[in-house]
Amino acid sequence: MDIVEQIINTADKKDIDNTFKTLNDELHEALSLYWDIATQILDKSVINVTAPEPEYFSIERNFFSTLFMYSYFRAGISKSRRILYAAVNQCLRGMVTGCDNILDNEYKKTLETDLPEKATRFRSVLDIMVSDRILFAILQKEYLADNLSFDQVQAASFESLRVLAKSGAQEASEECGVGEILSPENLLSKIHHYKTGILFQSPWALPDIIDNNNLKDTSGIKSALYQIGMGCQILDDMVDLEMDIRMNRHNYVASLICHGKNSKERTLLDTLLAEDNRVEKKQDLILEFPDAGKIATAEALKFLKNGTESLFAESHNFMVDVSISFIVKRIGADRFLFDVY
Repeated sequence: MDIVEQIINTADKKDIDNTFKTLNDELHEALSLYWDIATQILDKSVINVTAPEPEYFSIERNFFSTLFMYSYFRAGISKSRRILYAAVNQCLRGMVTGCDNILDNEYKKTLETDLPEKATRFRSVLDIMVSDRILFAILQKEYLADNLSFDQVQAASFESLRVLAKSGAQEASEECGVGEILSPENLLSKIHHYKTGILFQSPWALPDIIDNNNLKDTSGIKSALYQIGMGCQILDDMVDLEMDIRMNRHNYVASLICHGKNSKERTLLDTLLAEDNRVEKKQDLILEFPDAGKIATAEALKFLKNGTESLFAESHNFMVDVSISFIVKRIGADRFLFDVY
């Protein structure tokens, strides 16, 4: 069962006005625009864009993009603008994913091309360069159609980088390792606030410029996205505990252990830190820290619950549990969640 079917089945007979099917169709149009322009850009080059698989357009593959689309819907933004912003968001996603790939020495695919599968670093560079040019082409198209003024295009272009730079600057601060393990409160407010909280609000950078005069108060919607982002980051930290310890990066679970009351867990963490890069790779390391794991689980779920409950309209409140369940599984934290009740 795909998530669209799950949404409809969960909604039972509630009147949802086909909202999520509509948003899925709009997202498909936005992603098609992104893909078509990418194909045009690389046309006649030595790199060929290959047709995307059907799952490329699915809500499962684009769940967070769907949440952002829904936030536009809640704010009363028109269909044409929702599609525009979703296409721009795909550009930002391509740039962020490409940068994360390079920094984390991994590869999460954005574009399908005929480049060698193992050429991951250059594929990431290409994703960044092409996404940036697609963004320019989309804004230029809107200007030529008299949908945007030149000043709006320029402001949107500048702001699209500024909003990503906040998260990027935080990532840069960790690239050579961190000097101390911050308290959990300071880590959330000084690190994760920028790394993911604000990043989840970045899809609103352009609407704030282009549709500013037509929007009602969107502070609640942005706060909801922020909280979802914070919850996601804590789940990421649970999954990445071993890697973050090994690479000397900020991690919420490590902070809970270091500043917590469980001396056994602190001693084990001290041992792992002393072993430095020789620490054995162990993806389920968090299971050895149940006290910290329970606190992290409770905090992550609190952020996700508060965020989703604020984001979805009352008629769509069935999406709260559906969203939380999907997010936990997508991040890979479902087997790491501790019983907190």
